[in-house]
Amino acid sequence: MADDKRSPYFTVPEDRRETVTERAYFPELVKGLVVSPGHFLRNLFFGRDPNGNVLAREGINRVTTVQYPEEKQPYPPGYRSMHRLVPREDGRPRCVACYMCATICPAQCIYIEAGEYPEDPIEKFPLRFEIDELRCVVCGLCVEACPKDAIRMDTGTHCKPVVERSQIVYGIDRLLKGPAVSHQSDVWFKRDSSDPPPEGDAHPIPPISAR
Repeated sequence: MADDKRSPYFTVPEDRRETVTERAYFPELVKGLVVSPGHFLRNLFFGRDPNGNVLAREGINRVTTVQYPEEKQPYPPGYRSMHRLVPREDGRPRCVACYMCATICPAQCIYIEAGEYPEDPIEKFPLRFEIDELRCVVCGLCVEACPKDAIRMDTGTHCKPVVERSQIVYGIDRLLKGPAVSHQSDVWFKRDSSDPPPEGDAHPIPPISAR
């Protein structure tokens, strides 16, 4: 049981009967008054380990404060950071303005206006895509709902403080960034034009018995 109570960070008191001095109360009160100034002077005159993992810090000074923004703790791998619109190889957004992210958003913080490419009237794109980061609850449902992998929360940054409400609404100019992403299933890789296929090349729907 003694080995189970050991800790590299603090000493676990033993389960024992009180001594005479402890029961007298006053000697232990004096000890406590000595401990508190000791911690204060030790943390005041000795340097602090800037290790981001506060529990793994070494040295005499054991202050666990993180001096932000000079010191920053790394975000975990699954951290949901600021949104970004994922670009294609040609620089256009992967978003096809299907409104699935705006529909599933519980905070209703996504606003989309759809448009069509002149050379491809079948495919849509967002004329406006805005996210009110102040209303966002960082649930990640927009990322899960997107069928085109067009929105991600992998920027590794958090929302910065602003002075005006309008500065917290992010548009396409601020969201479209990061490395381009391509998938073999992307429609723009499979279809040369938006014209319907020839009648002979169309795939007939098989009967129910053949499925």
